Amino acid sequence: MQDDAYLIAADGWAARTTRIVETDKKGKARDRGWTCELIPKPLIVARYFAKEQAAIDALQADLDAAQTSQTELEEDEAGDDGVFAGYDSITALAVKERIREIGSDAEGADELALLRQWLGLGSRIAVLKKQIRDAEVALDTLAYEKYPSLTTAEIQSLVIADKWMSTLAATVQGELDRVSQTLTGRLRELAERYATPLPQITDEVATLAARVEEHLKKMGASWN
Repeated sequence: MQDDAYLIAADGWAARTTRIVETDKKGKARDRGWTCELIPKPLIVARYFAKEQAAIDALQADLDAAQTSQTELEEDEAGDDGVFAGYDSITALAVKERIREIGSDAEGADELALLRQWLGLGSRIAVLKKQIRDAEVALDTLAYEKYPSLTTAEIQSLVIADKWMSTLAATVQGELDRVSQTLTGRLRELAERYATPLPQITDEVATLAARVEEHLKKMGASWN
């Protein structure tokens, strides 16, 4: 928030984007995207392009599911009797070659089905990755082009309500969680410390005292 205050004091309520340009070892400049210090891209996306972000999230969920299914298939068929038992590495090229070897052999029908399932998942993964990349590029463009049209009121709302208040809320919640954990620990200590009722402790002390006194008598001594 302090950095934001400096920006506002210097430039007013202005949300300016800057390109991120890096120079490689050969001295060639490369554009690595853009940024905005006062209003980061996620705030613009959350406020104006939530639908587009939700679509990307859905694609990512589908991708995760497809990758998990493919990994599980590889693990299930990696044993001595599995279809991938003889593979040094499981690649589309190796799988396609094995499919050609099986050909129309009826005895290889089950193996063929599993190999085609693996290839199908691989194709699905490739398609989803491309869709996600394309959608992210489109969303990036939408967000970048939104900044120049922001009004002063919109900028103030984004900074104060969406950025500052969210930061404060997270800080307060973090402190509440810390205090809660501390109190829980102290209560647990107290519960353990006083787990045994006082009358029981008194009885145990009396029993032990009697034993000590008995030993002292046998030794010809007394603590009274």
